[in-house]
Amino acid sequence: VQLQASGGGLVQAGGSLRLSCAASGRTSNSYVMGWFRQAPGKEREFVATIKWSGGSTYYADSVKGRFTISKDNAKNTVALQMNDLKPEDTAVYFCAAGYGVIQSMMGVKRAYGYWGQGTQVTVSS
Repeated sequence: VQLQASGGGLVQAGGSLRLSCAASGRTSNSYVMGWFRQAPGKEREFVATIKWSGGSTYYADSVKGRFTISKDNAKNTVALQMNDLKPEDTAVYFCAAGYGVIQSMMGVKRAYGYWGQGTQVTVSS
């Protein structure tokens, strides 16, 4: 599986951005795709993920109510709509994918075996 992320940029606080991740390769009912982010000097942290089968979504508490993850099965893409952005959302955002990720592991980096290149999101105050 290869992942290609796009859509980052610079936005003022309160603004919106939409990230997209295109996957090439096979998917299956056990497939999940999601987003992590890494700010300078910090660990990579979970943002959101979605199950390919059924579409269940999971979010970090810090983005609930502001970010929405969605998928397009036909196009093998996942999008992250980010609204009401805050300066603390500034980070490099990484698309990730995995197979057979159980619910308790949805927010855990090591559960994802495939990673895309990062895309920079910068939110100015």
